[in-house]
Amino acid sequence: MDERVIGRSGQRASVVGLGTWQLGADWGDVDETQALAVLEAAVESGVTFFDTADVYGDGRSEQTIAAFLRARPELDIFVATKMGRRLDQIPENYVLDNFRAWSDRSRRNLGVDRLDLVQLHCPPTPVYSTDEVFDALDTLVQEDRIAHYGVSVETCAEALTAIARPGVASVQIILNAFRMKPLLEVLPAAREAGVGIIARVPLASGLLSGKYTKDTVFPANDHRTYNRHGESFDQGETFSGVDYDSGVEAAVEFAELAPEGFTPAQLALRWIIQQPGVTTVIPGARSPEQAHANAAAAALPELSADTLTAIRDVYDRRIKDQVENRW
Repeated sequence: MDERVIGRSGQRASVVGLGTWQLGADWGDVDETQALAVLEAAVESGVTFFDTADVYGDGRSEQTIAAFLRARPELDIFVATKMGRRLDQIPENYVLDNFRAWSDRSRRNLGVDRLDLVQLHCPPTPVYSTDEVFDALDTLVQEDRIAHYGVSVETCAEALTAIARPGVASVQIILNAFRMKPLLEVLPAAREAGVGIIARVPLASGLLSGKYTKDTVFPANDHRTYNRHGESFDQGETFSGVDYDSGVEAAVEFAELAPEGFTPAQLALRWIIQQPGVTTVIPGARSPEQAHANAAAAALPELSADTLTAIRDVYDRRIKDQVENRW
């Protein structure tokens, strides 16, 4: 699989990575055997980049990755984790002592002396403008607790503020065919600054897979049930902030644009891969079959100009007014 440089880190990531939120929590139940099988399927398919967080299953996702990599020492996998959501999300909690404690816990969970990449996990907006926060992150690098740092953001404005920080290696942002605003300013700014872009929620929480109907019922412990209106965290993390019923209707139209040999999910991933400035896209997977299919999108032909125009048309007509003024 093709690899791209993760911004200022100088390290490389497969263009399709693996998001491991599903392996920790908030997507229904996934047992450890199933989680390990997903990781194995991903690396079999050429994936060299895993994204996790210290709060995914209260560390379960990190620990599962560690167990997998211990059993496969020959693998060269770049693991990005996140920190900042183990306490209340208030600016006062984003300080060096907490950063040390959180990164030390992730180092234990992942079984490493130094973390490859630590991302602030969608902190409050003022954090991005606080010099002391980035001084503290620089200190973690100097102490060899972490190799590089980045941010995971909710809004384009937050991304632009972070990109201006000289030590930020990467920005993780929601980018998909139902969330196109980052194309306007964020991706060009990142390219100019040499900052990597990690595209998350690429399938709009599964909407763009074309598998769901208005009658689909998700488990009670799945965020697609309990966070549809932002009850537990930012609404944009669930279905990209798109109203579910109208999103299902738009997804039907989107699926019809898939060229021969593409599934709707692969169409969604291929669209992201082709956006200039994207380093890696991190779909999650609940089964080995999903992991294989997601990774296969990297080898599919580039989308034609006509297909790209048609995808933009669906977004402009059905989605844009719901999301662009919020994120």
